[in-house]
Amino acid sequence: MTESPEHHHHPVGDSLGQEADALIHPDVAVNVPAPEQMSLIRRLREPKTILSFVVPLAIIVIAAFLNRQYLGELPTDIGHANPWLVLAAFVVYYIGFPLRGWRWTKLLRGVGYKVKVKDGTEILFLSWLVNCIVPAKLGDLYRAYLLKLNSPVSTTKTLGTVFMERILDLIAIAALGLLAGYWRFRGSLNDLSPTTQAIFAIGVIVVVLLLVALVVMRNFGRRVIASLPLPRKVVDFYDRFEEGVFGSVGAKGLPLFGVLTIVIWMTEGLRLYFVMRALGFADVDLGLSGAMFVALIGSLLTAIPLTPGGVGPVETGMGLVLTGVFKASPSHALAIVLVDRMISVFSIVVLGSIAYVISSKPRGGGMKVEEVIPAS
Repeated sequence: MTESPEHHHHPVGDSLGQEADALIHPDVAVNVPAPEQMSLIRRLREPKTILSFVVPLAIIVIAAFLNRQYLGELPTDIGHANPWLVLAAFVVYYIGFPLRGWRWTKLLRGVGYKVKVKDGTEILFLSWLVNCIVPAKLGDLYRAYLLKLNSPVSTTKTLGTVFMERILDLIAIAALGLLAGYWRFRGSLNDLSPTTQAIFAIGVIVVVLLLVALVVMRNFGRRVIASLPLPRKVVDFYDRFEEGVFGSVGAKGLPLFGVLTIVIWMTEGLRLYFVMRALGFADVDLGLSGAMFVALIGSLLTAIPLTPGGVGPVETGMGLVLTGVFKASPSHALAIVLVDRMISVFSIVVLGSIAYVISSKPRGGGMKVEEVIPAS
């Protein structure tokens, strides 16, 4: 079924803030801002957005000043990098986006919407741009907004699919990180530093809590919501959200989603592995398992929605693991983290900005979405 999105014009003080208002009020039929009112530049001018950049950058500047003796080696270290291996890191990282887009369209099909992989990947990539320039993980909300703006879908179900995608990601990150760490440190588990032991413990806790949360939500969520004195629209919102969460996967589709998610996060580890191989530092011989371990630690830190793209916490966390656990020199750890983040964040900002300008999705150009009967 193809349908042009209906635009309801109303005053919009802040585009992304209005998106949030539109998405969390299910009693409003469409209530999305007109495309011409959509402006990421306006959001970037907000004091809270500017502050989210200034604080981590200030921390990074202070840390750089305190370690200024290592900065003189940085241009030489990066300048000697093998460009072909840096390109390999870039390519393998970007292979993950069509895989993510395919996974999301499979989740959407599970709740009754057939979306082309090209369209799903395009919207997902634009949402990553938002996550890299705006704090609080608003890119996930922006993804649901763009799909609603361009097609007649249930926003609440869409948010459910995004939520399930994040659950799959967090479980995969924690599980793969544990496996990579176990493989890397096998034979010397008793000699692990307290920092490494704490990382392992956090990984186990994350997996257990996520699984428990899903079981509780699946078996008791609707019953608990129905027993509370909540407005009917809130109950309806939860029902559609839960349908998006659990209807998107299904027991039959779980193996495919599991494999897809593992492959997606393998691209993150391979990106860092190629970066380290490109720089070729003799004191940083992590192997693929070590690279996976460090990359997934960084990915886990991006889940903390304090700064755009996890700027600050991710660099600090990866640097501490490289120097504290793997005994890399501060200058080499800094070079690795900087090149890796240039690929995983800076390139998203550059290419995502180009995509934002040329894409019709932020302006409500419309797209073909077919309603299908969800697989039981």
